Amino acid sequence: MKFTMLILKNLLRSKRRTLLTIFSIAVSLFIFSALVSFPTLAREILADRASSLRIAVHNKAGVTYSMPEAYKQRIASTPHVIGVVAESWFGGIYHEVNDQFPNLAVDPEQVDIMWDDWGISKQAFDDFKRLRTACLVSAGTMKRFNLHVGQQISLRGTVYPFNVTLNIVGVMNDKAPPNFLFFRRDYLEEAAGRPGFVSMYWVRADKSENIPQIIATIDEQFANSSAETRSESEAAFMGGFVQGYRAFFQLAEILGLVVVLTIGLVAANTAAMSIRERRGEIAVMRSIGFRSGTILGLLLGESLIIGLAGGILGCGAAFVILKVFAVGSPAIGISNIQMPPIVVVEALIAACLIGLLSAWFPARSAARQNIVDALRLVA
Repeated sequence: MKFTMLILKNLLRSKRRTLLTIFSIAVSLFIFSALVSFPTLAREILADRASSLRIAVHNKAGVTYSMPEAYKQRIASTPHVIGVVAESWFGGIYHEVNDQFPNLAVDPEQVDIMWDDWGISKQAFDDFKRLRTACLVSAGTMKRFNLHVGQQISLRGTVYPFNVTLNIVGVMNDKAPPNFLFFRRDYLEEAAGRPGFVSMYWVRADKSENIPQIIATIDEQFANSSAETRSESEAAFMGGFVQGYRAFFQLAEILGLVVVLTIGLVAANTAAMSIRERRGEIAVMRSIGFRSGTILGLLLGESLIIGLAGGILGCGAAFVILKVFAVGSPAIGISNIQMPPIVVVEALIAACLIGLLSAWFPARSAARQNIVDALRLVA
């Protein structure tokens, strides 16, 4: 602590160089934090679904193909199945085309069994079962459009040639997809003329160890039918959607690392120039009794402070911008990418490494140089 003032004075002797170095590190870590937040959030979503007891059953030809409504009773009679909810995609728009988000119609009878982990109150579940126009909305959608429980909203049909008017009766917590809306399928069926087809079925297993058996049994009983099924655990089903973004996620991580490495080299060059200019000062400090280790610590301390300042500034800017501006993909139910805590930790570690490694070699060389040679070079 006794050398703190000395470190600060050395940092402020060339304010322009210090500020520009901090700013360059901040920009690089801003880019790194923003890019790495995308794949990190996707991995966290999949990790949250890993312990789910839900199974997604959809047409083997693809999720855009429908299945007969009659499958529901046969799936419900499968051993170890405690709940089945049919789901139909509506794909409505709230106001403008940019206001798209996943909105689906589900059977109301067993919603409390199927999504009991989504923080929906018992009163909301009861209202959803009682009111034909009821809907349940995720917290992200509520915040995005400034909605509130009890409000009536209208969704403009895109897949269907009609609109639906809904009443919000409950809100989902952060365990649910952050950009989502459920309403009753009987309301949709009545408006569509009761076509009798569904987009997919959600199945609830009694125990996680029985999920593979349930999947095999369901797919076997509909094999060779006109609408063969493909059943997947919720984690595998969500992973299928994320798979389409995997190349983008990998590219984002690579670009983030390239940016950090590039600015690390720039910071190393700046540190080397700064230390080279101070060779005479360092030689004088050694001649009056400063040890090599102390001088090395002072130089590394200066560089570490610069790196941390840039890291905090870059992380803070990325956090604020991702929070304020809606950056995400409505296609997978994510309306706003938030910076996960692990990304903040990674960015600050990167900032420390940039600060320490960029100054390590020139500082070590300067701290160990011969005093007489250093003074001669300065003279």
